[in-house]
Amino acid sequence: GMVSNWTKIPPPLFKKVVIMLIDALRDDFVFGSKGKQFMPYTTQVVQKGSSYSFIAEAKPPTVTMPRIKALMTGSIPGFIDVIVNLDSPALLDDNLIWQAKAAGKRIIFYGDDTWVKLFPKHFVEYDGTTSFFVSDFTEVDDNVTRHLDRVLKREDWDLLILHYLGLDHIGHMTGPNSPLVGPKLNEMDNILKKIHISLLSKEEASLPNLLVVCGDHGMSETGSHGGSSEGEVHTPLLFISSAFEKRSGPLTQPELVQQTDLASTLAVGLGLPISRNSVGNLILPVVGGKTMREQLRFVHLNGFQLSRLLQENTPAYEKDPGYEHFKIAEKSHGNWIKLYLEGNNSEILLNLGKKVLKQYLEALKTLSSSLSKQAAQYDTYSMMVGTVIIMEVLLLLLLSVPKALSSQAEFEVPLSPPLFSLLFYLMCLMLCAVHVIVCTSAESLCYFCTMSWLTAAGVMMLISALTCGILSAIAKIFENSKLPLKNPVVSSSSWSEIDVLILAGTIGHVLSLGASSFIEEEHQTWYFLINTLCLVLCQELCRNNFLKECDPQYGTTVKQNFDSIGEASECKNTDIPAAGNSKLGKATFSAEFVEGSDKWISLASPWIILICCRLLRSLNQTGVQWAHRPDFGHWLTSSEHKSELSFLAAVSLLMIFFLVQRRCSLVSKIAMALGLLGVYSYRAAIGSVLFPWQHDSKDISKGITEARFVYVFVLGIVFTGTKDLLKSQVISTDSSVKSTGLWEVYSGLVLLAALLFRPHNLPVLVFCLLIQTMMTKYIWRPLKSDAAQITIMHYWFGQAFFYFQGNSNGIATVDVSAGFVGLESYVEIAAIFLTAFATYAGPLLWAIHLLCYLSSEVSR
Repeated sequence: GMVSNWTKIPPPLFKKVVIMLIDALRDDFVFGSKGKQFMPYTTQVVQKGSSYSFIAEAKPPTVTMPRIKALMTGSIPGFIDVIVNLDSPALLDDNLIWQAKAAGKRIIFYGDDTWVKLFPKHFVEYDGTTSFFVSDFTEVDDNVTRHLDRVLKREDWDLLILHYLGLDHIGHMTGPNSPLVGPKLNEMDNILKKIHISLLSKEEASLPNLLVVCGDHGMSETGSHGGSSEGEVHTPLLFISSAFEKRSGPLTQPELVQQTDLASTLAVGLGLPISRNSVGNLILPVVGGKTMREQLRFVHLNGFQLSRLLQENTPAYEKDPGYEHFKIAEKSHGNWIKLYLEGNNSEILLNLGKKVLKQYLEALKTLSSSLSKQAAQYDTYSMMVGTVIIMEVLLLLLLSVPKALSSQAEFEVPLSPPLFSLLFYLMCLMLCAVHVIVCTSAESLCYFCTMSWLTAAGVMMLISALTCGILSAIAKIFENSKLPLKNPVVSSSSWSEIDVLILAGTIGHVLSLGASSFIEEEHQTWYFLINTLCLVLCQELCRNNFLKECDPQYGTTVKQNFDSIGEASECKNTDIPAAGNSKLGKATFSAEFVEGSDKWISLASPWIILICCRLLRSLNQTGVQWAHRPDFGHWLTSSEHKSELSFLAAVSLLMIFFLVQRRCSLVSKIAMALGLLGVYSYRAAIGSVLFPWQHDSKDISKGITEARFVYVFVLGIVFTGTKDLLKSQVISTDSSVKSTGLWEVYSGLVLLAALLFRPHNLPVLVFCLLIQTMMTKYIWRPLKSDAAQITIMHYWFGQAFFYFQGNSNGIATVDVSAGFVGLESYVEIAAIFLTAFATYAGPLLWAIHLLCYLSSEVSR
């Protein structure tokens, strides 16, 4: 006991270890009512078997690849791994799989091919299945299970890893309350039973076997994952082995552990070194059956590894409370060993051992939390340099916009004078000095400091040049403002309430993004802004329609400004052809007053839009704080309300047809009608909706033929529109051909959105088209809104519709299933395009509508 305590690794505690990882297994699927109902064997093992059960907490981002990294290395992956998740490179960090292979252990793997990419050449036998094809619920798991019987009979392996994906795919496609979840859990229960019985029958007297059942992440209420809601971060973790005592008494709430704790626990169980960068703690109950000396040895190994990691990452590690606790525990451990070697086997020695163990566990907890906090440290200097460049470019663009939009359409950035100014050279010198100081004194590694000095000097020169350019652009603006005004009439235009709201709203939204809570609940900002916009439009329309009796003072102002109009004080609806660019003319005296029934529809339009927006808000709860609250979308997607959902989907598709076809050619109208019929057929084929003659949805298929049928019409309509657009550019000068072509491209994309949207989200598309129609006909044209106002209103509504779809700024709300509509296997480019289009359909459709509208208003 006097020699160093970490020279030799303790022998393994288990002969064979099986890790059964069920993707998207939520803790309530095992410990809740679903577990009791669909996983009877697992429930029996948890309550009365020889097992230990825990709830493992996963840190966001809760997507598969970062979670596998956390389970095998014990470290906390970063958010960049969400991007890398799409095409995982080999894992270079020290990890459990590498340590096991180095120790001569034979590892077999079946399941998600992410493992094969992360650990190439580590498995003696493997069979990977594609994780991204989410339409597949059965084959993806059958491919894993088909190998089981053969492997369990063999003796030539030490570690078996099985990664089941079916449950995750069901979640993505139909959500956690889907009728498909129960049978899938039952299938997993039967597999667990088969593995457990086989391991028990093969056990030898020397070493027991271990079965670990876990999830990589959970599932949100919508069936997705990636965020940090409780359903996504809490997963079950079960250790089942004959080495553990049988449970007696009622089941208590499982203890909460970190997902990173599994790596160090399995390393000790397999007799391997703990991974170098692991921040996990040993889960003590798993080794609780061993003698006190062995238990202390295990926790000391874990503590030594964590303290060494702290030394590598923290200069002042000796002052860290975790390190101090560890050193105290180590001293106590030494005293305990002395007593033990003297042959003391009394009760006092056992109690003293328990005290030392408690000290170690506290030290491990503190060390682990110190190391976890370090994972969130950022390269501030590089980020600041990047931010400065971006802000300077943005400011330069903003200063150039008025010139670029003027009639001369100039875009001039004065560069030559600043580049030869004294200020430029002084700034370069100053910034280079700051760079040298930061890079020589920085304790942590900085990306910008690792660049060559020549590159860094180039960046400093760029920053200096941009600063000088901005200053000279501002100076030029001030020079121009001092010149006498050529046309005082145009300059005296006043701002309308709409202009003030649009400017204040846009600036207010930008400023709100400085707070994380406003980013989490950004939808509230957009809902507020579009509601306020509707009220201001209503006021403007009322003023436009009811300004029959003229205010004498108002009349005088108009007379002064527009001599060419004639008698402005006459109390009648005056046509103002000479209003020119004056916003006063547009905002108050419209060139055409809306007459008859159109006038009343125009006045009602803002209120109808407000009602539409209120209904859409109830459809999908979004954001972070209230996302779990029930909404109309949840009610529609529950299995009892399939007939209501079918009726709503059918009505929505009819409405889409009537709203879109008005400006299409006859061929496009027919294609649109058949395409929308195909959309309903696709949803019926996959079991989301029912045909009137259907009573149940037993014949569920993948709907590949129906979806491809729709794609043909989408491509046909888009092709027709593109042909018209090209014709208008090359042959015809008629603007109507161009606007028809644009509208047909737009209608083709509407059909694609109808196919990709879930059935309960089709009303979002209907209301989008309805609001666009009403705004065009009854608000923008009567008010003669200018291009800038219309553009910003389109942007606002586009952003609001992004959130009406149920999206949020969290990864979890991305609907991955949209990327696999009509695909038989995983096609990367197609899947990325379809997922991106379905996610950003709202802003995209409003942006294209803006093009259609502006091209149809060429007369203005």
